Amino acid sequence: MGLTIYTLELYSKNIVIVEDDIYSIKYYETLLKNTGASVTILRSGLEFIEYIKQGDRKIDFIFMDFLIPLVNGIDCIRIYRKSNKDTPIVMLTAYTSEQTKTEAYIAGCNEYVLKPVYCEKLMFLLDKYLKEETPVHLRF
Repeated sequence: MGLTIYTLELYSKNIVIVEDDIYSIKYYETLLKNTGASVTILRSGLEFIEYIKQGDRKIDFIFMDFLIPLVNGIDCIRIYRKSNKDTPIVMLTAYTSEQTKTEAYIAGCNEYVLKPVYCEKLMFLLDKYLKEETPVHLRF
């Protein structure tokens, strides 16, 4: 059984990660560092709201944690969707509640993914939503 390394070419893409757990942040940064994407880490819902209020920010993809300080992930999605309907948003969470999942989809997330999120799943999601310009290359 060989090792599969997934790489994506995301040189013109801007990915926002809204996450407060330092271990998760380091994990996502490690996985995304070779993609060429610009990665912005925001550690609270309030930071995210301030970031999007600047208006001139191009965001191609958002990974959103549910339980983040000050404003939760679902409320952040609701606020963002008022002005942007197209950017893919993936809710990453340890919450298995069907009610939370339903609320996240109603708010406007595209995917609801339970943690831990493995490399293959992360790359699959990026490829799924950004695939028009970013093919997946597999190396064995």
